[in-house]
Amino acid sequence: MTADTTDPEGRTADPAERRREQRGWYFYDFACSVYSTSVLTVFLGPYLTSVAKAAADPEGFVHPLGIPVRAGSLFAYSVSASLVVAVLAMPLAGAAADRTGRKKPLLAVAAYLGAAATTGMFFLEGQRYLLGAFLLIVANASFAVAMALYNAYLPQIAEPDERDAVSSRGWAFGYTSGALVLVLDLVLYSGHESFGLTEGTAVRICLASAGLWWGVFALVPLRRLRDRPVRPAESAGAEGAEDTEGAVGGWRQLVATLKDMRRHPLTLSFLLAYLVYNDGVQTVISQASIYGSEELGLDQTTLITAVLLVQVLAVVGALGMGRMARSYGAKRTILGSLAVWTAILAAGYFLPAGAPVFFYCLAAAIGLVLGGSQALSRSLFSHLVPRGKEAEYFSAYEMSDRGLSWLGPLVFGLAYQLTGSYRDAIISLVIFFAAGFVLLARVPVRRAVAAAGNPVPDRI
Repeated sequence: MTADTTDPEGRTADPAERRREQRGWYFYDFACSVYSTSVLTVFLGPYLTSVAKAAADPEGFVHPLGIPVRAGSLFAYSVSASLVVAVLAMPLAGAAADRTGRKKPLLAVAAYLGAAATTGMFFLEGQRYLLGAFLLIVANASFAVAMALYNAYLPQIAEPDERDAVSSRGWAFGYTSGALVLVLDLVLYSGHESFGLTEGTAVRICLASAGLWWGVFALVPLRRLRDRPVRPAESAGAEGAEDTEGAVGGWRQLVATLKDMRRHPLTLSFLLAYLVYNDGVQTVISQASIYGSEELGLDQTTLITAVLLVQVLAVVGALGMGRMARSYGAKRTILGSLAVWTAILAAGYFLPAGAPVFFYCLAAAIGLVLGGSQALSRSLFSHLVPRGKEAEYFSAYEMSDRGLSWLGPLVFGLAYQLTGSYRDAIISLVIFFAAGFVLLARVPVRRAVAAAGNPVPDRI
C-alpha cells in the first residue's frame, strides 16, 4: 500500500515526486491532443462531410433516424450530440473519482474507449456516414470525460503559484505532439500516390493513427500519476452522498455536487463566463476545416499546413501568455485574448476565397491566443475549487470546456442549414466571445479564490 505523502491540501509533499508527477501529467496532453488536431480539426470534418454527401439525396440531405439533415451540417450536429452525451457522463465520473479517490482507473477507461473509437475510423468509407457519426460521438464524449479527470489532478500536483506555468506547459506538450503528427500526416497525405494509397485511404490512416498515438502515450501518465487516499472529511462528500452506491449513488452525488456548488456563487460565475467564451473557441477549432474547404475552396494540404502553423504558434502563445499572466494576472490576459478572438472572427468573415496566404495569417493569429487562453482558464479555475472536490468541480469545468460546448456547433450547423452560407455561420460565433468577455470582466477573482477557502496568489 502506497504511503500518504500528500500535504494537508492534497498535494504531493516531496518536490521531486511532485515534479515527476507533473512530467507524467504533461504527457496526457501529449497523447490526446493528436485527436483534437488531426481528427477533430483537420481530417474528420471534411471527410465525414464528403461521405455524407455521397449518401445524400438529390436535394443534398441525409436522413439519420428519418430526420432530414443537410449533409454539410452532419459533422457539426454530431459534435453537438457527442457533447450532450459527455454532459451526462462527466459529473458521474467526477463524483465517483472524488468519492473513491480512484481517478486513474476511470481516466484509463475513458482514454482507451476514445482511442479505440478513433482507431475504428479507419473503417469509415463509402456511404457509412452513420458509422462516422457514431464513432465521433463515442470518441469525443470519451475525450471530454478523460479531460475532466486529467484536469482534476492539477490542484494536487502543483502549488498555487506553480499552476499557471504547469498548465501552460501541459498545453505546450499537447501542441508539440499535434504539430509532430501533423507533419507526418502531411507527408502521408500529400505523397499518398507514391505510397500506393488512394486519397481516402490516406485520410483513414491519419484518423486511425491518431487513436493509436493516443493509446500508446496515455501509458506514461497512467504509470506516473497516482491516486490520493480519500480523507475522512472528503469521503463524506456533499450532503451525505457517501451512503450511496452504484449508478444511483452517482446521480445522487451529482445532485449533491450541484447543490454544493451553489454555495460558491463566484466560482459558478467564472464557470458561466468560461462556458460562453469557450463554446466559441471549441466551435472555431472544430469547424475551421469545414469553413476552409467548403467556403474558401482550400485544398486539404493547405488546411493541414495551416493547422500545423496553429500548433507551432500555440506552443509559443501558451508559454508567452503564461509569462504575461505573471505580470498582468490571468484574468486580464484572458480578457485580452477574447478581444483578439473577436477580431479573428470578423476578419474570417471577410476572408476571400481561394487565398491561402490570408488563411495562414488568420491561422497564425488563432495559434497565438488559442493555447494561452485555454491554459490560463484552466489554471485560474484551479484556484476556485474547494479542497476535496477537485474531480467533481473539474467535471463541471469540463462540461463548460467541452461537455456544454454543444451550443456553438448547433448554432453553426443551424446557421448553415438555414442560410446555406458558412460565412453567416462563422460570424454568428462572435456573440460567444463578446458575452464571455462581459461575464468574465464582472467576476472578482481574488474574492472568489478566498471564498473557495484557498490561498490568494500575489497576482491573479
